Amino acid sequence: MMNGIKIRGTGRCVPAHVVTNQDMARIVETSDEWITSRTGIQHRHHCTTENHSTLCVEAAKAALKKAGVAPDQIGACIVATVSAHDLVPSAACVLQRELGLPEDIPCFDLSAACTGFLFALHTMECMLNASPRKLGLVVGAEELSRLINWEDRSTCILFGDGAGAAVVECGEGWPSIGAVMGSRGDDELLRLPGAESGERSFIHMEGTKVFKFAVEAVPACIDAVLKKAGKTVEDVDFFVFHQANARIIDLAVRKYHIPPEKYYKNIQEYGNTSAASIPLVLSELEDMGKVGPGSRVLMVGFGGGLTWGGALAEFA
Repeated sequence: MMNGIKIRGTGRCVPAHVVTNQDMARIVETSDEWITSRTGIQHRHHCTTENHSTLCVEAAKAALKKAGVAPDQIGACIVATVSAHDLVPSAACVLQRELGLPEDIPCFDLSAACTGFLFALHTMECMLNASPRKLGLVVGAEELSRLINWEDRSTCILFGDGAGAAVVECGEGWPSIGAVMGSRGDDELLRLPGAESGERSFIHMEGTKVFKFAVEAVPACIDAVLKKAGKTVEDVDFFVFHQANARIIDLAVRKYHIPPEKYYKNIQEYGNTSAASIPLVLSELEDMGKVGPGSRVLMVGFGGGLTWGGALAEFA
């Protein structure tokens, strides 16, 4: 039987430069009212002096500090991202160098778009079971501002940059995070062309169809995670949703009668940060004291691929 992992500490980093809805209205034909009413987004942070690597490093350092863990204790490092600066070396390998992580550990990037952090958490759980070192570093980081088509008003308003990190620990007899995951190959609804593909690397998205997919995926994930863990909605201390659209979160909250003190939205501040979204929420919640030792957190993500997933993790 596989041992589970718990979250030891979290950290985050977002760029200093804030782009408001009023700023967006000066670039494309839109308005603050239009963006807010349809998405819940009011601001997003875009890199100017920062870059993907600096976001990863600062978020990871903060998580290590919060966890009370030294870099040489880490047994594996995964960076979930679709916007790393280079294909090679991976963002995780750059992070290994910058943090001084051990050289005899696996460090790699994972691409699953907005579900990436959850895919990475489950992958880390499996890897730490086979590792002599029982601590892992999982980072979700994106610099999506480099990949925005500023002439596409339906997508350019949505995305922001940021990074969130978690140090996790594998312990004997600990419950598994009970991850549930799914994939459905689709290059129509949401795609990002790669290097030398003949297309500019811009995010293309069929917003209405992705919204419909998400509205189905979120409750399916919640139900599957609770069933796998043998828990109910009441057993969960906090629900952490991928911050793609405030209306998607509101629908789930209504369906499961989740009280206000058990969920959190920061989409108004950061927009959609893809793989960074869930760990950004975790880090803010930990800093605010809303989650801490023993807290049970149910996380749900969905995104390009198409991918979806959920997991139930405890804070150590």
